[in-house]
Amino acid sequence: MVAYISSYLFSQRTHLNDLWNRRSGETEQFWTRDSVPGRRFGGDKPIYVLTSSRTFSGAEEFTYNLKSLKRATIVGETTGGGAHPVSGHRIDEHFIIGVPMARAINPITHTNWEGVGVEPDVKVPAAEALATAEKLAREKVRP
Repeated sequence: MVAYISSYLFSQRTHLNDLWNRRSGETEQFWTRDSVPGRRFGGDKPIYVLTSSRTFSGAEEFTYNLKSLKRATIVGETTGGGAHPVSGHRIDEHFIIGVPMARAINPITHTNWEGVGVEPDVKVPAAEALATAEKLAREKVRP
């Protein structure tokens, strides 16, 4: 889904992220799609992604990818820090443990947002993120 939505935001095929699988040892690459239904937004118009401390997992990947590619201005709070997909394993009748089964690897940074989150370009409380992004858009300011 991240690659699908991102495909509307670039004018050409773009390498977004990789996912290394611990069990197989293989790395799968994720790219924007060559074609999408409808019209693309394009790769030149400004994009603002709003974040909060509750932004997590796939929404973080979307944010991290666009930030690493310098395609968007991130506005809000540092995200939650969940980059590694986990698999649940039952310990007993009351407890399950989540064990990471893969690791996201960004092709630009060669790392990810696990445990640290995605740092916004413009730090503001989440409640102020939309108004701040609107102001930046009106002023056409990109940090």
